[in-house]
Amino acid sequence: MKASDVVKALKMSVNRRLNTLPAIHHSDRGLQYCSSEYQAALHQANMKPSMTDGYDCYQNALAERINDILKGEFLLYRCKSMKELKKLVEESIIIYNKMRSHLSLGMQTPEQVHQKSQPIARLAST
Repeated sequence: MKASDVVKALKMSVNRRLNTLPAIHHSDRGLQYCSSEYQAALHQANMKPSMTDGYDCYQNALAERINDILKGEFLLYRCKSMKELKKLVEESIIIYNKMRSHLSLGMQTPEQVHQKSQPIARLAST
């Protein structure tokens, strides 16, 4: 994909936005997204870039999965304000990490798995 192609797609989406509030655009570290042309278009659209922190292609898939869960399970109605949206996202993260069992974690919550791994991590560092 050429940078000019993703800039064109970005401009199409910006023209269809319903508001002009600042936004965050998440992407992988593809050359087209790192290009000065694309970064300038983001800046012009009042969008802050967000990218995976490395060159691991699975990071973006993880971000997409989390976004899908947030939209499909938690953000089920249109919030009336940004304050309400932030509160709903914060509550969703707490539910996801502390209350929602995950099949891939043996029906445990992420917090339960994380707590069990802490003693092992401490032993390994000593």
